Amino acid sequence: MRVTVLGAGSWGTALAILLSRNGHEVTLYGRSDEDIEIIRRIRENLHYLQGFTIPDSVTVTSDGAGLEPTEMWVVAVPSGAVRGVLKYVKGEKPLVVVAAKGLEAGTAQTLCQVCSEILPSATSGVLSGPNLAVEIVRGVPTAAVAAFSDTAAAECVRSTFMCHTYRIYLSEDVIGVELAGALKNVLAIAAGMSDGLGFGDNTKGALLARGLHEMTSLGLAMHARVETFLGIAGVGDLFATAVSKLSRNYRVGRAIGEGKTLQEALLEVGQVAEGVPTSESAVLLSRKYDVPTPIFEAVESVVRGRVRPMEGVSLLMERMPKAEGFLTP
Repeated sequence: MRVTVLGAGSWGTALAILLSRNGHEVTLYGRSDEDIEIIRRIRENLHYLQGFTIPDSVTVTSDGAGLEPTEMWVVAVPSGAVRGVLKYVKGEKPLVVVAAKGLEAGTAQTLCQVCSEILPSATSGVLSGPNLAVEIVRGVPTAAVAAFSDTAAAECVRSTFMCHTYRIYLSEDVIGVELAGALKNVLAIAAGMSDGLGFGDNTKGALLARGLHEMTSLGLAMHARVETFLGIAGVGDLFATAVSKLSRNYRVGRAIGEGKTLQEALLEVGQVAEGVPTSESAVLLSRKYDVPTPIFEAVESVVRGRVRPMEGVSLLMERMPKAEGFLTP
């Protein structure tokens, strides 16, 4: 299959390598002329995924306008760049795989909603799961979920991406898989903050459990399925992102917990941490759907500098506990 990957960051590069290894004809687009020229010359992404060879069969380009129609388009740019990069998608009824995780700042739309708005004729869905880029290219066994309302499209995506180290499950719950992939980044920042403040695993376990409750409740209010949040795209991705030192969101949260400003934390990580803009979108959605999300609100307040990390913890601990109960739509 001919596949174009939009986004030459760590995740886009990892997916291009995976797809090439699977025998597909891959084009990798990146917006930086300098970075793309280096990749073309030495076959390595020094900026975002150092140490891994990009096969010669992968065509790399920074000419978005010159991209040719292909059978599948994979969107692997930060959430804030999705709307802009979709203009390069060509074809009468393109198949678009959203592999980015986040919500659009300002609108709080999911990225598939953005895609449907920009490309109404496209068949779009999401690929998400506990997928750290470095582990994907190392061939570490992992799994993901391909969520499409179109069953044939989901099957096509599964057959294109799946190999002996990358197992793909199918779902029709597009909104649930997207929300799970976006919201877990905010909870990963919270987990990093907890560690940075010197708290223990008891604290982090409780924090993540209640955070999972909040994001599931919000998802149900938006007509997602509870099982999505308890599966690979939900708790599976949350665990990987909230405990791994490879996670950008965890590292940003830890740096903030240790006393750094948001700007210092982002500079230290050196890449986009999607949980930062998503924290604001999550609060917008919780108010829109009238779903209490105290953990998301606390993280957003700390990230935006309205309260210090320890004050955010105090606000959570002083809340009156409620019966945990069962989650209902």
